[in-house]
Amino acid sequence: MVPQFLQAFGKMDFPGDYQGKTLVVIQLSGGNDGLNCVIPYQNDLYYNARPDLGLEPTRVIPLKNGIGLNENLKGLADLFNAGHLSIINGVGYPNPNRSHFRSMDIWQTASDEGKVLNTGWIGRYLDASCNGAIGATVVKPHTAIEIDDYLSLSMKGDIKKGLAFNNPDNLHLAMDNRILRTVSSNYHEDHVHPKIEFLYKTLVDTTQSADYIFNHSKKYKSNKIYPLNDFGRRMKVIAQLICSGAETRIYYVSLSGFDTHTFQKDKHNKLLKVFGDTLKTFCDDLKDNDRFKDTVVMTFSEFGRRVAQNASKGTDHGTANNIYIAGGGLTKAGIYNEMPDLKNLDNGDLIYKIDFRQVYATILDKWLNTDHRHVLNGKYSLLNFI
Repeated sequence: MVPQFLQAFGKMDFPGDYQGKTLVVIQLSGGNDGLNCVIPYQNDLYYNARPDLGLEPTRVIPLKNGIGLNENLKGLADLFNAGHLSIINGVGYPNPNRSHFRSMDIWQTASDEGKVLNTGWIGRYLDASCNGAIGATVVKPHTAIEIDDYLSLSMKGDIKKGLAFNNPDNLHLAMDNRILRTVSSNYHEDHVHPKIEFLYKTLVDTTQSADYIFNHSKKYKSNKIYPLNDFGRRMKVIAQLICSGAETRIYYVSLSGFDTHTFQKDKHNKLLKVFGDTLKTFCDDLKDNDRFKDTVVMTFSEFGRRVAQNASKGTDHGTANNIYIAGGGLTKAGIYNEMPDLKNLDNGDLIYKIDFRQVYATILDKWLNTDHRHVLNGKYSLLNFI
């Protein structure tokens, strides 16, 4: 099924081990309660608003100036104390939307609240990479990988898309199909419609990426003990691909369950332990293989929660939240900016101080070596965490 114009591409050798910068995006789906993650444990307003949900000072890991981390985020505390974590507070956007679906679309597309886009910010980065806007670059499906059954909107561009799979072995098995291989070896380019030509190219690209990922998944097997859950397994797959030298630049993974409207405390604490322990193990894995200094991990959620607890001992959809940046090459680690002002709220919600697209712009410009204006359709002031 390989058209003649693709024959050269199909015979290309893949380059050696990738030595460039890598971005890992972790999505906490459901609206993570950042105020019970990064806790102002010496602020009475916090406890007044959360008589049941507020974590007692004895259950907080102190960081500095009356700010601490939830005791279940010991993994983050270890990274913080080692200078490998930057906590950015009050991240959001104007006119925040409290719908899970719309707010997640906004974060994934980097759009304004009143504008709907059908491409994601990472997908547009892939488009810009292959059309020469940021230099001549070969973009394969495995340039951006999502460890999931479905591809997020953030990974979809007009020209290029990322590749979603849950397991490298299953991906390889799905593409190692006798019928597809037979058709491929017997294809002749005679009066092929452009849309069919596109399908041929997609098949070639995906098949090659499946082979490439499968081979690299066998090159390095981690000896780290990751938490025995789906998130731990997915992060281990990412670590093994990075440490194997796979040329993927961006990895995307999600952890769900953060829509904690009722009886939040125990559910949220369990999720935070899964997240914190897994991230610490992941970072240690990269350190041991000299890949941590070239990797940035960005963790976000579609919104935070309201400051006051509700009648069901949970929290409802809020607005601004914190973002966690982990990596071995941070230029400004620690508490990046001031904590949210609990005295000055917008109808019970936190007021954002940093537009989330400033975070994206910083990563695009300083880490992925591109002009963010080609990707974000606008100019944003940069931050200095990298």
